[in-house]
Parts: sequence; C-alpha cells; structure tokens
Amino acid sequence: MSEITRDAPRLSSLSSRLQLSEAGRRRLEGALIPLIALLAGLLVFGAFIALNGKSPEEFYWLVYRGGFGTWFSLQNTMTRAAPLLLTALCVALPAQLGLVVIGGEGAFVLGGLAAAVVGPLFGFAPGPVAILMMALAGICAGGLWIGLVGAMRHYRGINETISSLLMAYIAIALMHHFVEGPLKDPASLNKPSTVPLEPAMRIGEIPGMDVHWGFAVGILACLAAGFVLSRTTFGFAARIAGGNARAAAVQGLPVGRLILAFTGLAGAAAGLAGMIQVAAVQGSANASLAAGYGYTGILIAFLARQNPVAIIPMALLIGGIDAAGGFIQRRMELPDATVLVLQGILFVAILVSETMSGRLLPSRNAKS
Repeated sequence: MSEITRDAPRLSSLSSRLQLSEAGRRRLEGALIPLIALLAGLLVFGAFIALNGKSPEEFYWLVYRGGFGTWFSLQNTMTRAAPLLLTALCVALPAQLGLVVIGGEGAFVLGGLAAAVVGPLFGFAPGPVAILMMALAGICAGGLWIGLVGAMRHYRGINETISSLLMAYIAIALMHHFVEGPLKDPASLNKPSTVPLEPAMRIGEIPGMDVHWGFAVGILACLAAGFVLSRTTFGFAARIAGGNARAAAVQGLPVGRLILAFTGLAGAAAGLAGMIQVAAVQGSANASLAAGYGYTGILIAFLARQNPVAIIPMALLIGGIDAAGGFIQRRMELPDATVLVLQGILFVAILVSETMSGRLLPSRNAKS
C-alpha cells in the first residue's frame, strides 16, 4: 500500500499526460479529416472538369483569382460569406446535442420576410432603431420556426432532420405567398417584392471596405458561439447531452430545455442572416431570398465539423468559390451550375470522411 501511495503522484502525472495526448490527437484528427476530404473532393472535381475538356489547373487558378486574388474579389467573398456564417451556425448549434437540423433555409427566408414587414412600420423612428427592430423581428421569426422543430423532437419524438427539411419548404412557400399576394408592392411588376426599405433602414458598409456590417455580425456570432460552447456551463451541458442524452437526463441535466434553447438559437442565427440579406443587399423581400444560403450553410457546418470558430474560414472558402462563379463562367465558358457541382462533390466527400473519425489517428488505448 505504501508503494502505491508513493507512486500516486507519478501515476497521476502520467494519466494527465495521456489525457492531454488524447485530446491533442482528437484535435489533430479533427483538423486533418476535413482537409483530406477537401483535397479528395477537389481531385474528383478536377477529373470531372478534365472529362469536360477543360483544364482543372485553370479552373482552380480562376477560383483563387476570382475569390481571393485581389482586394476587390476578397471583399466580394466576404460579402458572399456574411449570410453563410449565420446559416452554418443554424446547423452547428443543434449538432452539439446530436441533432441534425437542415432547415435553415426556412428560417432564413422567414427572417428576411419579417424584417421587410417590420421595417416600414418603424418609418417614423431613427434608422438605427428601425434596424434594431428589424433584427429582432428576423431573430424571433427564425428562432420560433426552428424552435418548433426542437419542440416536435422533444415533445413528440419527431425526427428533426425530416421535420426541419419539410418546414423549410413550407417557409419558402409562405414567403412566396406573401410576397406575391398580401405584401406585394404594387410598383413591383414582373418581379414581385415587398415595399422597398427606406435608405435609413439599410445596413451600411464597414468603413474603408465595400463589405456590409453583416459580415462583422457573422464573425462575432461565430466567436460568441465558440466561447459559449467551450467556456460556459451552458455549452458544457450541451456537449454532455450530445454525447449521451439518456445518461445526461439521468444525471439531472435538462435535456429538453437544452434542445429547445439550442434549436431556438440556431433559428435565430438563420433569421438574423435573412434580415441582414434584406437590409444590406436586397432592400426588400422577394423570390431571390430563397437562393440556397441555408442549404450551403449545411456544407459549411460539416466542413467545420460543427465548430463555430472553424465556420469562419470555411464560410470564406465557400464564399470565395461562389464569388468566382461568374468569373469562371466568362473565362472558361462553363455554366453557372459548375460551382454547384463542386459544392455537391465537396459535401459528399465530407460525409464520407466522417467514417474516418477515430480511425485516422487511432488512440493508444485502441492499440492496446
């Protein structure tokens, strides 16, 4: 017994080093897996381009040039990435609880529609007040919509992946109904839309940049989400519940309330993205709101392995590819859909790469 007592500090130190080593292994694997998936997807897409008689090298050079190669293209990339930062959070936040929510597109369009409706109601108020009320409207619309998905999962056991996807179609249909019907601006003829926002209600650009403030809001939201998940008891409880919900409930964690909270926050992020798109880019709600930002957010969240901070570089990457689409179309005479093919191949590569988790760098315990 005395020998065990004497060796206790050394054993404790060894255990701590092994735990740190295991944590480092997981972090390294978490960084390598999406990188390998990206490279594999780019290689497959390169073969696709070659089969179409085009040069993969030229394609990727044009992607770099059109998305990141100049200050103009980089600003365009940041503008394209702004809504993607928030729609990716709509997927990443529920994923902490093991939920796969893919209906961010619905929260996005409803958030934009709510902002377009609320804005003119505050025409008497100063611009910043009207913008704040529009943001609250977008947050509430998106939060309630995806929060309903969480409620159906918690109270009725309905699969959140299916329900969120179906509700996205409902939300898009509702948006079209209101934009082309009760909320249609009589002055909009061939392209139905809501009443345009007043200039004072529009979100301006960051000083010295041709990028609206929505990009900064998205960056701050991702950093705040990363802080909450890694540094607060709220985030810790979510990760515990995501690992084993039943065991977490046995230990007294409010799993149901966590589901409602995280799905509500997820929808709020997507709704805010829709509001920003209306107030900073479009100026009104119309059919172009349903441009797939919510669906692209799914790809970005998976590329980031549901890490809110890692969403930032992944959103810039996908935003750059999207920004380079027109440039590629002109220079290589490729259709617009080519970029969508690339995104689809990358998404499949990411899904396949998930099977490598725990196998790419096996732990010492697994070997023993």
